Amino acid sequence: MKKLLYLALLTLLTSCNSGGSRSIDFDAFGAYWYQGKAELNTYTLEQYRYGEKREGEAVLVFVTEDFSQKKQVKLDDPQADQGDAQKVLKLNLTKKFVTGIYPYSMMLSVFTPVYDNIPAVKVTASVQEWCGQTFTQLNRKGGKYKARLFSYFEQEADQESSIDAMPEDNLWTLLRLHPSQVPTGEVKLIPSLLDQRLTHEKLEAEEAQIRITSAKQGMAGFNAADLQVLEVSYTSYPRTLRIFYASAFPFEIAGWEEERAGKDGQQEVSRATRKAKMVTDYWTKNKQEHEPLRRELQLD
Repeated sequence: MKKLLYLALLTLLTSCNSGGSRSIDFDAFGAYWYQGKAELNTYTLEQYRYGEKREGEAVLVFVTEDFSQKKQVKLDDPQADQGDAQKVLKLNLTKKFVTGIYPYSMMLSVFTPVYDNIPAVKVTASVQEWCGQTFTQLNRKGGKYKARLFSYFEQEADQESSIDAMPEDNLWTLLRLHPSQVPTGEVKLIPSLLDQRLTHEKLEAEEAQIRITSAKQGMAGFNAADLQVLEVSYTSYPRTLRIFYASAFPFEIAGWEEERAGKDGQQEVSRATRKAKMVTDYWTKNKQEHEPLRRELQLD
């Protein structure tokens, strides 16, 4: 633990030149997030696709790790290159559901600096289904994002662009750092990369409104009095996101809603409700004897 806290302090001292430091209770943060373990959350998923609601499951994995500022990848040996090390809070979000005969598998990854007061340094998203696969990556360079999209759709193909806005996907990790880190009011956002893969809307900055309110009802084992709602609504992009989270540290995600208008004008609301949570070093749980842990997480 002392070694981890030392590395965290070192990262803070070496990264203050890139946007200042965040105002967070790092004693509480470190006690929870620097255990050498990840927080695993599983959710019952209701996902709209092709105008119909599909049943599936979603997983949120939150974990801190040392990231290379130069290469924007996980550092294998951060102690060997401490000047390049940057502590990040990583989110891996997965969704799995079936459309008719064939399955969808979607994954989002977000890497947000813990100490540097800057947005996510990298966001990636991939979608696999029987028609083909797509991949999107955002890399923060010079205060903007270099966006690259690789798609099997003819009208999209391979694209590169520069976007000056914060990724919507960064809100998940900012929320877990501390809700005070979430900007509210009118902002420019890059809409969720996974949603963009479903809508095939052009990948660009969009005007949005962010607000945080108290929940009107309980959800997933949380009383309404213990929940807050982070809501993102866009001016012209067809999407509204609501994240339901615990108002007390570590600000666990109870569930979320994604709302948009379908082609027939009907409002489609995709929902995820938490069913289980586990804090563990899952990367060491890779043998057959560990498969019962999936039942504890209520995974199919």
